[in-house]
Amino acid sequence: MRYLVTASEMRRFDENTIEKIGIPACVLMERAALAAAELTEARCDGRGGYVLVMCGMGNNGGDGLAVARLLAERDFRVEVWCVGNREKASPQWKQQRSILEKYPVEFTDKPRRGDYGALIDALFGVGLSREIKHEYAEAVMLFNSLEGWKLALDVPSGIHSDTGRVMGCAVRADETVTFGFCKRGLVFYPGCEYAGEVSTADIGISERSFYGRKPEMYAYDEEAAQLLPKRQRGGNKGTFGKVLLIAGSLNMAGAAILAARAAYRTGAGMVKVITCAGNRTILQQAVPEALLGTPNELDRSVEWADVIAVGPGLGKSAEALSCLEGVIYGSRLPLLADADALNLLAEHPELRAALAEQGAAGRKVILTPHVGELARLTGQSVSACAEELLSCGIALASELHAVVTAKDARTLICGEGHDVCVNLSGSNGMATAGSGDVLAGITAALLGQGMDAFEAAAVGAYIHGRAGEKAVGKRGEYGCMAGDLTAQMRY
Repeated sequence: MRYLVTASEMRRFDENTIEKIGIPACVLMERAALAAAELTEARCDGRGGYVLVMCGMGNNGGDGLAVARLLAERDFRVEVWCVGNREKASPQWKQQRSILEKYPVEFTDKPRRGDYGALIDALFGVGLSREIKHEYAEAVMLFNSLEGWKLALDVPSGIHSDTGRVMGCAVRADETVTFGFCKRGLVFYPGCEYAGEVSTADIGISERSFYGRKPEMYAYDEEAAQLLPKRQRGGNKGTFGKVLLIAGSLNMAGAAILAARAAYRTGAGMVKVITCAGNRTILQQAVPEALLGTPNELDRSVEWADVIAVGPGLGKSAEALSCLEGVIYGSRLPLLADADALNLLAEHPELRAALAEQGAAGRKVILTPHVGELARLTGQSVSACAEELLSCGIALASELHAVVTAKDARTLICGEGHDVCVNLSGSNGMATAGSGDVLAGITAALLGQGMDAFEAAAVGAYIHGRAGEKAVGKRGEYGCMAGDLTAQMRY
């Protein structure tokens, strides 16, 4: 996995490295500059050429000045464009400027060319808290208009390093080299679109710099197979989890089919689908491996199961509500609530209160709302939830003592006592009907195989995204359908 840090966390790790470990700040700056210079040289195929370095007056600008020096030593023709009041420059900036004056670079108050082999953005680093205006905004817009490969140092100038929000305007980079640890704003939208390809350079700030306070957000980047629960060699179909799936309604059999297939493809030993009688024939044809039952058999089916998933395509009928009441009041099995189960929870506070009480008592509960469902559950507007997905997800998880998979372009997994996991796998080709049903089946299967609820939700989202990437690779972003995801679930 990799850590995703805020500006304040990064400042703390930086200070710990300098003050407690004893690596001087100038060494960290030099290593950051070296990483950026080497990347620039690689992108320019070692040919040299014209380079523009746009520098602000802080330490990010100091990094830029050091990069300019290193590139000048490598026979690049370097222009250094300083923006801002030099009287307010940081001590490290002034030191780097003094050194740079002894090298063959050209200082300029504006770019001299319309195109460059490389353009380096060192205007602002992490911690930008105000919108870019006046001369800085003009500099960003001019920088963006110039031709050439663009590299941002640490964070593209104008992108909020914690949220990815555009602070008025921002540099559009082809690549970003960030230092120490990846910043949250480089993976959230729209910041990730401005950052381009992101690489993280080791400059000497490591996990040793945490001193007991590690970052509060992370993302998986392993092979999906490494995250799956271990299979018992002597196991049988009853060993690997019996998933009870309450899904589908009249003319909505597809949700049950997709979730059931996904559960099997994730290793579930047995899947039983509770659905309306009208869905039986199509389910028998589409997923012959699945057991079938009716809502009238719910009590007996709950006794059979290891885990319950409720909601995909269920509707909000009286029968659907009765099923949800049955699995909340009549069981303490691990429970995943998705789709219409979430909508029913939003409309019935007594069920919500019961589920919160069970969560507090130790029942494993996972909720998988998209932004609209999260808005209904939290009483916020859809736009407010989209803007504050992290805080809304954390609040709902805390209220219900549950794990919340808050689904959006970047899905967040939130749970009490856990750091937030951000899912970075996937593609916009997955934004298609039924994709959420596949995720529900994957996550339920992991729960059924004994995973902790938070781990099942986090790994489930990651596997779902990886399957989507494979499906999009075969079908394209426009042609991908939810059924293609289950077809690509090979580990």
